[in-house]
Amino acid sequence: MNKLLNVVDVTYAQTGASVKIDALGMREMQQRVFAQRDAQHLLVKAPPASGKSRALMFVALDKLYNQGRKKVIVAVPERSIGASFSSTSLTKFGFFADWEVKSEHNLCDPGSSQGKVGAFVEFLEGPDASLICTHATLRFAFEKLAPEAFNGTVLAIDEFHHVSADTEANRLGALLREVMNGSDVHIVAMTGSYFRGDSVPVLSAEDEARFTPVTFNYYDQLNGYEHLKSLGIGHHFYQGRYTDAIGEVFDLDKKTIIHIPNVNSGESTKDKIEEVGFIIDSIGHVESTDPDTGIISIRRADNGAIVRVADLVDDTEQKKRADILHYLSTFASKDSDAVDVILALGMAKEGFDWPFAEHALTVGYRASLTEVIQIIGRVTRDSPGKEHAQFTNLIAEPDASQGEVKVSVNNMLKAITASLLMEQVLAQNFTFKTKRTGDDDDPKAPGVIKIKGFKEPSSDRVKQIVETDLNDLKATILQDDTFARAAAGSVDPETTNKVLIPKIIRERYPDLDESQVEELRQQVVVDSVIKNGEVREVGDKRFIKMAEKFVNIDDININLIDSVNPFQRAFEVMSKSVTPSVLRIISDAITATRVEFTDEEAFALFPKIQAWAKVNGRKPDVRTEDPTEKRYAEALLYLQRRKQQHLAEQRAAQMEDEA
Repeated sequence: MNKLLNVVDVTYAQTGASVKIDALGMREMQQRVFAQRDAQHLLVKAPPASGKSRALMFVALDKLYNQGRKKVIVAVPERSIGASFSSTSLTKFGFFADWEVKSEHNLCDPGSSQGKVGAFVEFLEGPDASLICTHATLRFAFEKLAPEAFNGTVLAIDEFHHVSADTEANRLGALLREVMNGSDVHIVAMTGSYFRGDSVPVLSAEDEARFTPVTFNYYDQLNGYEHLKSLGIGHHFYQGRYTDAIGEVFDLDKKTIIHIPNVNSGESTKDKIEEVGFIIDSIGHVESTDPDTGIISIRRADNGAIVRVADLVDDTEQKKRADILHYLSTFASKDSDAVDVILALGMAKEGFDWPFAEHALTVGYRASLTEVIQIIGRVTRDSPGKEHAQFTNLIAEPDASQGEVKVSVNNMLKAITASLLMEQVLAQNFTFKTKRTGDDDDPKAPGVIKIKGFKEPSSDRVKQIVETDLNDLKATILQDDTFARAAAGSVDPETTNKVLIPKIIRERYPDLDESQVEELRQQVVVDSVIKNGEVREVGDKRFIKMAEKFVNIDDININLIDSVNPFQRAFEVMSKSVTPSVLRIISDAITATRVEFTDEEAFALFPKIQAWAKVNGRKPDVRTEDPTEKRYAEALLYLQRRKQQHLAEQRAAQMEDEA
């Protein structure tokens, strides 16, 4: 086993700006949302703990009091999240009204979602203004209602990434579209991660264009905290059973959430109760289990201290599970001594509030980037005494003696790309401008970097994507199977940047013309390379590390940036944390599934092949051990075949004309 190495290490300034409130009791993010309160459809993208629930309260109350709306419906994915929208005093902080929800209109209490449809319909027909329900209750109720029943309402959908543009498969997405088209509804959509685990977009391009986006990024949120100073995201690779390896990264001095693997995954032992037993045994000896709260007290084997553990994995006794959840929702967010470790499988993710949590330890690859971001969000809340937050992904190393090498390697690559996305999301934002000859502007303006040859966004559409959708676009790119292998170094950096990335941009934004695609491509590549680099100041000059070299920021140009694989560093980190034999297995698996050529990729490589042949005095050899030469040789063979096909097609066309 090797020591944990972080792919991401970010340090924040603790400015306190994002948690400071104004005269109306609003934080910075809430102020941004409230400024757009007149929009009919609002899309709020903001990280966990930024205050989305209260932002909704401010906007909803303004719509009720000042915009003629009659009712507000708040839909959440799980009952436990409903507590975030319960009655809240806002006037004591300076706002003009309080948020009030009567107990009979909180439909997130125990009971089936279908059984609450009657209460939902009665609310729409009655005099009261506010209701909270689950997504499921909203769906069941809609089956009994026509879209026009939502006239005069504000419909707030929390964790909006549960919606999908595939309206045939996603009932919530179908409901949203029907209500938008069949009523005068106002919508407030809120999410901390706007990308789904699959490749289906949350909204169609036409529907998304009807929303006014408000984005508050993770860097602004975390940099504006008072207490949390740094965040690390890393991987720990193991062989054998994870229960034997977890002790190497499980720090009992940290408040920890452990997510064990799904029983259908390769990391699972297929007995989740036994896995919990192994983890408990690794802590020490069980002293007692509180009959009222379900909290297990364990005496540590190393120093004799008591560790309080909440087991959310064991679902054999529903009452016991409910008691634990009630205890956690009542005390975990207020009392740092309430619990030390939470063991979970499918719970304690989105919307779960435990501000004292310092370490999220997740076993196994998570197929959904959204899930990873939600888990990381559990430890990035600001809390006194918490200076560092850590996410650790414990992942099985591929074993050549087993048949699942390809799956295992693919999981490793996707886990790394999830970290790459988080590195992009969590880093400081920059503004990029074209550097022109004789430019008199201050090149050291905060957050501004000038680049020779850079194409700035020329249309409102590209500007909007850059301002609000850039991380979502990066998520789409990083979830692409071809790109994951390319990022691992199986494809030339220039081909990655100039062929694969624009191909994905065209698929995601079919409304863009080629010049707009190029502007957006440059923005993605430049932003990714700069955020993945290391900026240093020496005297009055700034240098950035790209491709293992420090370059004066004043000298960077778009061609230099295009020659860098923006995501290579993460795979270099991975290579340092596994053994050489495992690295060879990974390399062989990537080579075996090498990206097939397209005409575009092969033509993009041809100038490099010519330059290589000129330097080496020969054509590249396909039988070489050198991966670059091999790739060039494969591209040359592909181009030769395409040329032969083209000539054959020309001859066939000529014969047809003559006939």
